[in-house]
Order: sequence, then C-alpha cells, then structure tokens
Amino acid sequence: MSTTATPSPTGTGAHAARTGAGDRDDVVLEHQGTPKKAALASFLGSTMEYYDFFIYGTAAALVFPQLFFPGGDPAIAAIASFATFGVAYIARPLGGLVMGHFGDRLGRKNVLLVTLMIMGLASLSIGLLPTFDSIGIWATVLLVIARLAQGFSAGAESAGASSLTIEHSPEGRRGFFTSFVMMGYAAGMVLSTIVFIPIAALPEEALLSWGWRIPFLLSVFVLAIAFWVRTKLDETPVFEEEVAEAGAVKKLPAGEVLKYQGGDVFRVMLMSAFSVMQTIFTVFGLSYAVDQGGFERTDILTVNAVAVGLSMAVMPFAGKLSDRIGRRPLLITSMLGCAVAIFLYFLALGTGNIWLVLAASMLFMTVLYSGFNGVWTSFFGELFAAPVRYTGMAMGNQLGLVLAGFGPMIGGMLLGAGTFGWVPVAIFGCVVALIAAAACFSSRETAHTPIQQLGEPYLKATGRI
Repeated sequence: MSTTATPSPTGTGAHAARTGAGDRDDVVLEHQGTPKKAALASFLGSTMEYYDFFIYGTAAALVFPQLFFPGGDPAIAAIASFATFGVAYIARPLGGLVMGHFGDRLGRKNVLLVTLMIMGLASLSIGLLPTFDSIGIWATVLLVIARLAQGFSAGAESAGASSLTIEHSPEGRRGFFTSFVMMGYAAGMVLSTIVFIPIAALPEEALLSWGWRIPFLLSVFVLAIAFWVRTKLDETPVFEEEVAEAGAVKKLPAGEVLKYQGGDVFRVMLMSAFSVMQTIFTVFGLSYAVDQGGFERTDILTVNAVAVGLSMAVMPFAGKLSDRIGRRPLLITSMLGCAVAIFLYFLALGTGNIWLVLAASMLFMTVLYSGFNGVWTSFFGELFAAPVRYTGMAMGNQLGLVLAGFGPMIGGMLLGAGTFGWVPVAIFGCVVALIAAAACFSSRETAHTPIQQLGEPYLKATGRI
C-alpha cells in the first residue's frame, strides 16, 4: 500500500516518508514548489550567461583575430582566436565542481547568484580591454583570463539552474519546466546575434576600434534583470528537505557521486559532448560561411538568429513530449538526426544560396538539435540523487563540453581545401553524435520516476530506498 506524505516546512514529513514502514519504493512524496517562478529565473539567468558566451563566440569568429592575434597567416590567427573560445570550456568543469560542491551543500539559489556576478564582471572586463596594438601580448593574456572567468561561471550555471527547476517542478511536468533553462540559451543566442548584426555592418575601422565593445558592455543590463529575479526565488523544497534530514547533505558531494554514480557521470559526459554540434554551427559555421562560402556577415548572423530563435518554440514542446513518452527516445532521435543534418548544412553553405542555408539551419538547429536542448536539462539532473545532483550533473556535463568548446578549433584544423574541404569536420560531428546516442541508450529512463526516487544507484547504495 502506498503512503502519501506532505513535507512540512522543517522537512520532517519528507524524513518520515523515507524512513516509515512499508515498501519504500511505493512511497510518494507530494512535492510543493514554485515551478513558474523557477522557470522564469532559470530562463533569465541562462539568457544572461549565454548572451555573454555567444557574443564572445561571434567576436572570436569576426574580429578577435585582427584585434588580439594580428600579423601572420589569417588562418592561424583564426585558429588561435577559436582556441581562446575553447579555453572557457577548460574552466567550465572547475566551475561546475567548485560551485556544484557549494550548491549541494549550501543550496542552489545563492550559488546561482554568484555565477551571474562572475559572468557579468568577466564580460564587462572584455568590453574594456585594450587590444594587442596597445599593450601587446598582455592584451591576449587578459582576454584569456576573462574568458576563463566566463567559463568558470557557465560551468556552474546550467547544472544549477536545471537542479533548481527540477526540484521546484510538479511530478509529470519536470521536462516542460526545465526546458526553460535552454530556452534561455536560445534567447541569449538570439539577443547576442541581434546586437551584433548592426555592429557587424559598421565600417571596418569603426568595428575594430569601438564597435565590437558595445555588445559586451550592454550585458550589464541583462545581468541586472536576471539578478533581481533570482533574488526573489525561494530555495528548493527538495534541498530544504535534505538539510532537515540529518546526514543527507554531504561534506564532499564529488566523492559521493563518483563513488556511487560514477557511471552516470561518464554517460552524461559522453552525451554532453554532442553539444559540439552547437559550437560548430554557431562559431565554426559562421567563420566558414564568411571566409569560404562568400556570404555576408550580417546574412549568416541573421540566419543563425532565426534558426535558434525559432527553437524557443520547439524546446518546451520537446520537454513536454518527453514528460509523456520519455527522455531517451527524443534525445536519441535528435542525436542521430543531427549526425545526418550536419552534412546537409555544409552542403547548403557550398551552394551560395542563403535560402537553402536557412532551410538547412532550421532542420539542423531549430528542429533536430532542439530535441536535445529541450530535454537534456531535465534528463541529466534526474539521473542523480538530490544530495549530489548539482555536482554530478555539473561534473559530467562540463567535462563533455570541453570537446564542444574546442569544436571550432578542431574544425579549423580538420578543414581541407576545395569545395568539400568541410567533410572531415562533418564526420567529426557525426562520430561524436553516434557516441552520445550510444551513451543515452545505455542510460535508464527517468521521466516517470518520482523525484524522491531519482538517482537510484546512490539511494540503494546509501540505504535510502
């Protein structure tokens, strides 16, 4: 017989539900939260984080080679610029580990406020940096330091926002509400692109002297809005229940998650590497389209904004659908579909026809990749138990994203000569997608598992179920 327990403010109801008589697998905990407020806070926070992240990617493709890596071969300068884009992904696992530790020990909300401040200050610093012509190699060094700070912040953001939204969401709707985390990604991408379109249209001299700084300086306004909304959000009921239960909050969440759920961390790492599709599209594809395809910068930026912007309508649909049919079917379909669509995208770039590029981009990013983006935020977090959720998701996700961060640089190194020089780049993306699909297939389904029973390996090993 099932027992329903309603958690009290002190969490004693949750404790009774876990330790009471009867079969613990049948216990259902009535979960009270504020899903709409949590979804809004996660959306705005992610918008801020990804706006800053993407304006850097756009600048790395269009202006940083001239500003911070002048002289010599333009192709080498572009690869070096892409490398600075990628270094943020080295800092992301560290940010995920450090902030995940505090998020699992002290709570989700306050840690997410800190991540916003770090990202905002780093982006503002980039907008104020002197260039190579002013202070030489120190300009490049300072750029890399600021980019590392961006990466540290971003490494904690997605796992924290996902954990916070999952734990505020009602049963049966976690996928829908948590999809708003990556809707923030799309909004940030579109916002950064819209800001850069008129900037990219400036005369070359104006663009390289002051124009490129404007998108970075404007980030302070997004920061202020996102920070204010997050201050109004309560800590999650699930975390408060863990605090109330003696011994539930661990001193070293990283050690706990690797001990009991190391396999899930590894699966999340492999699935997260699939995000290389995103960085190839938004950064390498932009550079390739302008330098090799002969497209205007503003045209490709507009295509990217439309393709990613429309995905904001697809992601919540994917999240809602995953609540009904499960997370794994949608993720695997997205991964296999993108493995094919990346070839169609580069073929379209080779035609010189902007409308074909738009159609291919919408298939690639708007439809197929959105099936991944709308679901992974809930799926990855649901694989882990509450005491180690933030840390486990952040570790696996950010380790996998290291490959994605260097995707543009790898693409530049793989790019061959001639009309079909892009084929090795597409094969690289395809292989990563197939590996991610295999990792997803080996994972357990979580969509219909009650929130108190998520992270089964951890719960069984620690005697909580």
